[in-house]
Amino acid sequence: MDARQRFVALRNRVLAFGLVGGIGFGIEAVILQGLSLIGVQPILGRAVSFPVAVTATWLLNKHFTFRDRPVTDRRAQYLLYLGGQLGGAAINICAFILTIRRWPALASQPVVPLMVGSALGLLFNYAWANAMVFKGTARSLAG
Repeated sequence: MDARQRFVALRNRVLAFGLVGGIGFGIEAVILQGLSLIGVQPILGRAVSFPVAVTATWLLNKHFTFRDRPVTDRRAQYLLYLGGQLGGAAINICAFILTIRRWPALASQPVVPLMVGSALGLLFNYAWANAMVFKGTARSLAG
């Protein structure tokens, strides 16, 4: 595989990972909002919505984004994935807070710090998933 083919493969994998992350966000948002409508406090709601979204994104990434990677112990793989997601969430929140502290005017436009946090969290989560969770030599997608 030449450099251009490797770049295209990497780009496609990162885009797929981002798409799966967007689906996970949607799943979490629907669950969180639904629980909120029946009176569940947000922190407790996140305790329910986050694991459901993580499980959904692990399954989607396993069967879609990293489908060409060798299969490993599913339980160990899931726990590694969960650990990475927690790390990415911590980076996301810290970047969000630090962005607002550095530029206080952005507190009135929280979407900008959210984008900064989300981008950094996504980069970490992708690197973690690629190197630690779905590691191994890629198999041919045709086979």
